[in-house]
Amino acid sequence: MNDLLAAVSLLTILPIRRELNYSARALAYFPLVGALLGAILVLAQYVLRLLFPPLMVAALLAVLWVLFTSALHLDGVSDSFDGLFAATTQERRLEILRDAHIGAFGASGLVLILILKFAALDDANSSALFLAPILARWAMVYAATFPLAREQGMAALFTNGLTRRELFFATFLTVLFALPFGWLAVSAWIGAVIVAMLLARFAMSRLGGLTGDIYGLICECVEVSVLLVGVAIR
Repeated sequence: MNDLLAAVSLLTILPIRRELNYSARALAYFPLVGALLGAILVLAQYVLRLLFPPLMVAALLAVLWVLFTSALHLDGVSDSFDGLFAATTQERRLEILRDAHIGAFGASGLVLILILKFAALDDANSSALFLAPILARWAMVYAATFPLAREQGMAALFTNGLTRRELFFATFLTVLFALPFGWLAVSAWIGAVIVAMLLARFAMSRLGGLTGDIYGLICECVEVSVLLVGVAIR
């Protein structure tokens, strides 16, 4: 129970009123937290469609998505863009990732991600909306199998000690949630793997490893990719 609550505490705004021990075991429950978020978004979409036109529904869903996750992964997007695209040394890029200020690359990355997510939400079906946060959080577990750029920080706290058991359990949960959606789930999962792998390898080439901010970038980009697959496959 501690590991499940640790995953909920990290990935959502939900208050957990107990002392928690954070470890790699919490990663096994990331897709389950994604399913909780997906279910909330699908329910909200159904209710909002009774009250508002599609464009407003998409905007409100995007706001709810940000609020429920405390903008945690969007913070990773802005930091990652600033660090990855800086024309400087590897050491300096890692310093930029820790900088709380947002630069031009970071601001551009945030805008691009939010525009894409908003546009996709305007036309994405509820199946893709449910799958997006699940596959994105599975992708974070997959990303945790790559080497770290530094041995300090939240990423190290969660991924040091990661074993095949956590990866297997996270994958098993994802398969259970994805099974009812057939080819949509297969296509979305293939896209998620490609996006996560490309971003992870790019981060490896620029930083020498991954960080918590890169996990956030991967999460947001996979969410967008799944929504786009949902728009393309109707």
